[in-house]
Amino acid sequence: MTFHDMIQASTKRHKTVPVDIAGVKVGGDHPVVVQSMTNTDTADVAATVAQVAALAQAGSELVRITVDRDDAAKAVPYIHEKLLAQGIDVPLVGDFHYIGHKLLIDNPACAQALAKFRINPGNVGFKEKRDQQFSAMIELAAKLGKAVRIGVNWGSLDQDLAQSLMDENAKLSDPRPPEDVTREALVRSALDSAARAETLGLTRDRILISCKVSEAPELVNIYRMLAKRCEYALHLGLTEAGMGDKGVVGSTAALAILLSEGIGDTVRVSLPPEPGAPREREVRVAQEILQSLNIRHFSPQIIACPGCGRTTSTLFQELAQDIQGYVRERMPQWSAQYPGVESLKLAVMGCIVNGPGESKQADIGISLPGTGETPSAPVFVDGQKVATLKGEDLAQQFQTMVEEYVQKRYGGA
Repeated sequence: MTFHDMIQASTKRHKTVPVDIAGVKVGGDHPVVVQSMTNTDTADVAATVAQVAALAQAGSELVRITVDRDDAAKAVPYIHEKLLAQGIDVPLVGDFHYIGHKLLIDNPACAQALAKFRINPGNVGFKEKRDQQFSAMIELAAKLGKAVRIGVNWGSLDQDLAQSLMDENAKLSDPRPPEDVTREALVRSALDSAARAETLGLTRDRILISCKVSEAPELVNIYRMLAKRCEYALHLGLTEAGMGDKGVVGSTAALAILLSEGIGDTVRVSLPPEPGAPREREVRVAQEILQSLNIRHFSPQIIACPGCGRTTSTLFQELAQDIQGYVRERMPQWSAQYPGVESLKLAVMGCIVNGPGESKQADIGISLPGTGETPSAPVFVDGQKVATLKGEDLAQQFQTMVEEYVQKRYGGA
């Protein structure tokens, strides 16, 4: 078995019931869907519309917004309306805690505008009010034909359930470790709540579940448990993953394992942006994880060596950056005009050691001259050398060749 065959075998999908979220198909044999979440005050319609639009344009196929108070709930239909006016029909997911039942009942236009409700069983209500308030939200979702994600979170776990399981465990002759009981409480909270939703009239093809924690190994353990015990569509995400590289690495470590095992139907990479930085990075990271695992392709893959003492660093780095920017700029038009272009593979290499070989393996690749090498750059197309570029406008020359290649290869698709 080749390495490629091993990867293909490992990504065989866990069987889940498909869910339709306002036209976005999730679960079953449908592609893994990328989700994101705004960090604007939802009551600020203009700011929220702008951020949802940016996330959708970056490739987010579902966008979650906070609905935490009456002003936010009242803003939702206006947000939806303004997005549609811009030609953006990305499904909106309402994130509800504590008073979601009241907000949805008091604001029917909000409920109608949302494609999906996210309900946290640990925060839906307390004591005797929990069942009543959970039931109100589920029954409304069933009536309106909305999907629901039952999203359990490590930091807001149903304490009554957790304590009950801890008490049961303490009575055993050989008690399990506390962390095992906590994992079971998370899984049980999600599965019991989903079963309760079904008894209230919400069909299985409207239910997704998630169990989020902040440690990668724990997330893997919990979702393996979920995958064995249910066929509900599963949403993946490492919560409170951290900022910058920490968040990227932690999320990638957890999601890559699960996705490679065929577990997961929607994904979100929870990355708090640097102050003032755009929100879209979490979308790009999620796409890169899926693309790196060969699960989905969103844009052409650009292979570039890291550079070393053999490379003419400035020239190499500038060309790699120019090509990356050029592809990103052209993708909106390419994707509309040339179906399949997202599978294109380019190489921008920096010296003779690996440059020609990697360039031959790509659909189209360029091998730059390294330090002390002849100042010329061979270009390979479909494994064959077709040209040798020289001069100060290498980037423009190579961009022209890439454009011609895309038109020729994908223009008749």
